[in-house]
Amino acid sequence: MFLYNTKTQRKEEFFPQDPSRVTMYVCGPTVYGYAHIGNARPAVIFDVLARLLRREFPRVVYVRNITDIDDKINAAAMAQGISIADITSTYTQAYHDDLEALGVLAPDVEPRVTNHIPQIIEMIDSLLQAGHAYEAQDHVLFDVSSFNDYGELSHRNRADMLAGARVEIAPYKRDPADFVLWKPSSEDLPGWDSPWGRGRPGWHIECSTMAEAHLGDTIDIHGGGRDLIFPHHENENAQSVCAHNGISFCRYWVHNGLITVESEKMAKSVGNILLVRDLLKQAPGEAIRLALLNAHYRGPLDWTEEGVMQARRSLDRLYQALRDMHDVPVVDSSQRKIPDTFLNCLRDDLNTPKALAILFGLAREAHTAADKAQKSRIKNEMLAAGDLLGLLQQDPEVWFGGADAGLDTAHIEHLIKQREAARMSKDFEKADRIRDMLLEQGVILEDVADGTRWRVAS
Repeated sequence: MFLYNTKTQRKEEFFPQDPSRVTMYVCGPTVYGYAHIGNARPAVIFDVLARLLRREFPRVVYVRNITDIDDKINAAAMAQGISIADITSTYTQAYHDDLEALGVLAPDVEPRVTNHIPQIIEMIDSLLQAGHAYEAQDHVLFDVSSFNDYGELSHRNRADMLAGARVEIAPYKRDPADFVLWKPSSEDLPGWDSPWGRGRPGWHIECSTMAEAHLGDTIDIHGGGRDLIFPHHENENAQSVCAHNGISFCRYWVHNGLITVESEKMAKSVGNILLVRDLLKQAPGEAIRLALLNAHYRGPLDWTEEGVMQARRSLDRLYQALRDMHDVPVVDSSQRKIPDTFLNCLRDDLNTPKALAILFGLAREAHTAADKAQKSRIKNEMLAAGDLLGLLQQDPEVWFGGADAGLDTAHIEHLIKQREAARMSKDFEKADRIRDMLLEQGVILEDVADGTRWRVAS
């Protein structure tokens, strides 16, 4: 199995520190608003990676955190006139609901910052004692000059680090690149007692502490979006290494590419922030998930309406192949064999586009399969491959709307056969009449190379 390591800038064979316990930490949301499609991409990508790791290794501990203390949360609570607790509980639940709709499985551990304040204070104190941090004007800051390898993850020099990054320039800093570990809190803001006064943690120290608490000093994989490489992951790496006497913090840094919308950068100023919950009103969660997996995770992904529609049509093809094999028995999910070619694509730096091509190849093969034994193999392989990608998780009739909409599936299929017979006899008026009649019932027909399929209008 190979993963691209951001730190070394090359694809490397994956060897976990302990093959009996693979560890992975992925930065989760700061819960002050609804998740957008950019937030969904790492959640889906690392869900697939976790599924693959669980297949390859006996035990995987996957941690994805919730940041529930942050200045943006404080500002949102003040703007909406509600408590911080209400903000964090509302948007944490919304995040969970959105990810569930996208077929994202829950991580093994989902720590919250507010439950780790004592550990955060302990790590900051260790950095102070080791000479890697200093106090200034009621703040505690990390001294980047004390860590010679600062910049090794992002591969930036000092000028690049400060240019355009989220680096606060403050008079109490010894160096502009130094970053806050602890800051004071006024009475109207959340705060905890500490050796440095009442305050709250900085952003970066939170993830270092939660990773250590649940995974240990050194973790196998740290994931997140490319936008987190600097300053967040750079700072996280520096303070973790320094807090553990130079021990390596992470063995493989894995980052997904960013999303544009119709070729434009997603931004509030542009007005093109696409919320997951809004997209779910336009397309099924599986279609959104497939659209996210259609591009290789490391590359950029341009989100378009046509791309989502194409993903839905693609799933129609897969579900139609399964529907056509409705009378073919399946084995228990634990006994299903996944094609080696499919697995090898995912083992090769999580190449989902190539893996999907093999899955669609199985669907094409199903149309020409001659006997039940061959169809049984294909069906079980499709379902097993789908499970690894988090796709094909529904009954085909539910996907096409028959079960949910209370439609008479047999009657629809009968009308489709009548229409096909009409077209064969060149009675196009009758064929159009049947199509229109089904459309009035909310059923859309799609003529494809291998026949006609149908779906319920959204």
